[in-house]
Amino acid sequence: MLLSGIFPPITTPFYPDGAVYYKKLESNIERYSRTPVAGIVVQGSTGEAILLSDAERRDVLKSAIAAAAPHKVMIAGTGIESALETLRLTEYAAALGYDAAMVRTPHYYKNQMHPANLLAFYRTVADQSALPIVIYNFPQATGYDIPAEVVIELANHPNIAAIKESSGNLDKVRKMVEGTRHIKRTATVTEAFAAVTPRMIQAAEAEARQKQEKESRELVSVEALAGSASAPNTEGRRASSPVQGDATSKPSSSAVSVIGTLKTRQKEVGFQVMVGAAHQLEPSLALGAVGAILAFACPAPTACYEIFAAIKEDDLPLAREKQDRVKQAVQRVVSELGVPGVKYAMDLNGYYGGTARLPFLPLTGDQKKSVEEAMSNLRN
Repeated sequence: MLLSGIFPPITTPFYPDGAVYYKKLESNIERYSRTPVAGIVVQGSTGEAILLSDAERRDVLKSAIAAAAPHKVMIAGTGIESALETLRLTEYAAALGYDAAMVRTPHYYKNQMHPANLLAFYRTVADQSALPIVIYNFPQATGYDIPAEVVIELANHPNIAAIKESSGNLDKVRKMVEGTRHIKRTATVTEAFAAVTPRMIQAAEAEARQKQEKESRELVSVEALAGSASAPNTEGRRASSPVQGDATSKPSSSAVSVIGTLKTRQKEVGFQVMVGAAHQLEPSLALGAVGAILAFACPAPTACYEIFAAIKEDDLPLAREKQDRVKQAVQRVVSELGVPGVKYAMDLNGYYGGTARLPFLPLTGDQKKSVEEAMSNLRN
């Protein structure tokens, strides 16, 4: 599957008493669905997944996908320390209709996480998962940095589609891009080369059926008004043009197929390197990364997308200008203040951020002022 573009790893909203605020979660997702982001990651590090109970993680996954637009790629964070529990949560996400699973590196027993351990862990998960797997490397939080050589070897597994590399190490990004160039796969995409997933195909097929049923009812109604309901003009119906997007319609060209209301084609993709460091988005994309999962996209999705779009248009000066525009804010909001900073920046930009769970502390007045200054020219 195609994972190109910008993905916000959404936060989990809470009431003041710490309970999950599901209505605000749904509201945030509905708003992200109207932005140019390619998709949404649910229950990543910015979502405080590690601070939630198993029941809360499942309920958040369920509420999030129900609120998302069908054309957005939905990635579930399902990584837990053991392969068994990771598979259980991944199976649940698959049943909900998620498009991919993001699995962070096991790290609690980091001194025993040798290459053989990581190879066995990810291969076991990928072998049994119904969803494509995205490796998630975040050494600033886990204290463990998966070696590029291990990633390159794992990339050969047919069900491991990508990595989210959050180390900020550009040399490592370059090494992984170059080391996986030999991997050739195909993905279904739209005519405009946007991602198409099984969930999107199901939605398109359902929409096509609804259109057919509506047209059928309208045809019967017209015939009844004309006094011919007892002898329907079946020949006339055969002559009428098919519903656009009819699941049985033939492709308009040899390169295009019609599935429901979707016109699709095939695109060659390899192992996809995504990054998680917004302050290095432009150079990472220039090195061959295909997209990014960025905490800073939670309060500023459009600002992040503009960098990606400039690179896609081969406008490097504009991409660098857009990168410079966000660099200071990323440093203050994400790198220094973390989840509480991201949530306050979201409050400033019309999303619901709210408070974070302990052991996070609320921002001080001076910290809030610094976020306001950093975000002053980045209102979305």
